[in-house]
Amino acid sequence: MASLTLPPAPANPRQDAIDLHKAFKGFGCDSTAVSNILAHRDSMQRGYIQHEFKTMYSEELSRRISSELSGNHKKAMLLWILDPAGRDATVLRDALSVEAPDLRAATDIICSRTPSQLQIMKQTYYAKFGTYLEHDIGQQTAGDHQKILLAYLGIPRYEGPEVDPTIVTHDAKDLYKAGEKKLGTDEKTFIRIFTERSWAHLAAVASAYHHMYDRSLEKVVKNETSGNFEVALITILRCAENPAKYFAKALRKSMKGLGTDDKTLIRIVVTRTEIDMQYIKAEYYKKYKKPLSDAIHSETSGSYRTFLLSLVGSH
Repeated sequence: MASLTLPPAPANPRQDAIDLHKAFKGFGCDSTAVSNILAHRDSMQRGYIQHEFKTMYSEELSRRISSELSGNHKKAMLLWILDPAGRDATVLRDALSVEAPDLRAATDIICSRTPSQLQIMKQTYYAKFGTYLEHDIGQQTAGDHQKILLAYLGIPRYEGPEVDPTIVTHDAKDLYKAGEKKLGTDEKTFIRIFTERSWAHLAAVASAYHHMYDRSLEKVVKNETSGNFEVALITILRCAENPAKYFAKALRKSMKGLGTDDKTLIRIVVTRTEIDMQYIKAEYYKKYKKPLSDAIHSETSGSYRTFLLSLVGSH
């Protein structure tokens, strides 16, 4: 369930483009006006606004935002105006860059998306950057981490809720044999089950595993694997069981301790606002007894804070 709030009357993209141009004009940018418009338009409306802006002013809206806004507000806004697949592709391109790869971010994006989202994202990545996503993953990752990412991207998985209890039990047994039961770990079995099975099936496997061996499958993964391979498996498992809870935890981690991991905070808020932010807020409050909006308010400031809070909405 999305947290995005739209105006009661349908917005006029041409008028929005004119109002944005006014906000950019003169000395200093009216960043509040920019946020007030763009934070309350859905993906399709933002696309229309960009088209109108370019038609009327012969300039890309993204270029104007780049020159008028600054810091984290600019970073968040430039991601927000993209469509979901374009946004994921852009984050991945950045995370797989040669200069400063962020393999955690790449793993998070890939392993928390549905098969249909991944399909569109791969096509968008190629259209935008002229290179295959799989090629860039091959360049920047290695070992079992590379294997699981490529398999997760390449294997079509069922997205429905039905599961076959016989296969569930079989998979739980296979994971036990591949992990706890043997000396060392049979990573191939973990990769096969985690990349070939639907989220509903994997959630049922985790439940069956706990029932059969009195151990949490997540704890087994943590004991048997490490590094980015472990991160990939845990992300897939947590998203299979409860995506909103996974993102609530990731948001908490981005704001905990000294300093804020703004890159992660921006990525999650911007990518989940139109999908399941209401559920994430509910999970956040349930686990940490504090509204997500309060946490964001205390960790951010200025127009950046205003913009993120406009997307997340009140408690």
